[in-house]
Amino acid sequence: MDHVKKNRQIANGFYNLGLEKAKIRDLTGAIDCLKKSLRFDKYQTDARNLLGLIFYEMGETGGALVQWVISINLKPQDNRAGAYVEEIRRRSGELERDGLALQAYNQALWQAKNKNSELAALQLAKAVEEAPRFVKGHMLLALIYMSRSDYVKAGQSLMRVLRIDRNNPKAQWYMSIVKQNTGREDVEKKKMKSAFSHRKMQDDDIIVPPEYKENTGLSSILNIIAGLVIGMLSIYFLVMPANTKSLNTAHNQELLDYSRKISELNQQLDVKTEEFDDLKAAAEEMETQLATIDEDNQLVLVQYQTVIRILQAYRDDDLLAAAQAYASLDPSLIQDEGVTAIINAVTQDMTTEGYQTLEDLGTSSWNAGKKEEAVVYYEKSLQVKPDNPSAMYLLGRIYQELGNTDLAVQWFGKIIDEYPDSSQAEQAKTARGY
Repeated sequence: MDHVKKNRQIANGFYNLGLEKAKIRDLTGAIDCLKKSLRFDKYQTDARNLLGLIFYEMGETGGALVQWVISINLKPQDNRAGAYVEEIRRRSGELERDGLALQAYNQALWQAKNKNSELAALQLAKAVEEAPRFVKGHMLLALIYMSRSDYVKAGQSLMRVLRIDRNNPKAQWYMSIVKQNTGREDVEKKKMKSAFSHRKMQDDDIIVPPEYKENTGLSSILNIIAGLVIGMLSIYFLVMPANTKSLNTAHNQELLDYSRKISELNQQLDVKTEEFDDLKAAAEEMETQLATIDEDNQLVLVQYQTVIRILQAYRDDDLLAAAQAYASLDPSLIQDEGVTAIINAVTQDMTTEGYQTLEDLGTSSWNAGKKEEAVVYYEKSLQVKPDNPSAMYLLGRIYQELGNTDLAVQWFGKIIDEYPDSSQAEQAKTARGY
């Protein structure tokens, strides 16, 4: 079996496993399986589309759009991702809402790092109220509540996470800490213990019925009196001293038992306190790691969104918008081969034709009397290709006409110093006048 076919079979297996996990709302487990599927076969569009749906379900609309756009570029025809993207465009308000929630999450994360947890909690609480499916927001809000020992509110946030992502490992771990600090863990243990503590009768257990004997006449009266006297004497001489001694012994034993239990509880409290300190330290470390990972993911997500803007601008024939987006693109942050191929194609187009098109647009605007617009085109052309002395000279000349002599001299000087062999160098000297 060749490697391509084998990798495709493995990818399909991981996709089927991810689909089963998604059906039982184990979204974190499903994400892990689907990412493994895409490692073996990046053209597995079903896995990529499902990954986008899970991101959308967890309140990460931006991440969902990234997956669907990649899917469409890999398979333009007969692809459900196209319908998903159109639906998101139709619900523009939802995309804006999730974007604001993500922005609030980033601000709250920064504020929490700078010891301003109260403001962070207020912002996050409002954000997750507007975007109730935003799992990351609920998780960070729970961590902030836990750091302030508000375990009841932390438990409420974690319950919302577990309703969306039933087997989220971090949420389950945080919930175990919450249960320890709210007494919920002890209540659940007692319920389990009582459910299995009822004693059943054994085969050799015997119920002894009471016996009755009837007596009549004087003998009955004498027997009663004799019984009373004997009973009183027995109580005074035999039962009472034994009971007193027994009570004293039981009381002393009870005190010893209580002392032993108190000592054991104190030891357990010390152990639990130490465990809690360790868990708190681990939670803080995990929070720091999570923040670092989230920051890195946000930077990558911004680059994917930039690629989407570039492609949309190409579809709308808006070259200026495409150049503006391209100028802010950092391709080094993108690892996906499919997206890298798209970026390479855009870069090739920009560096071979795009910069010249922008320069020509600037000249057309200048000829039409739109000098400010021409400045924008020339500057964008230089952002795409910074080593273009032709655009530099035209930008210097238009600044001269606009009366901005300082900027004009700067551009002329740059041409003369850095491109002395270019045809524009002599023109720049003449335009500068010295």
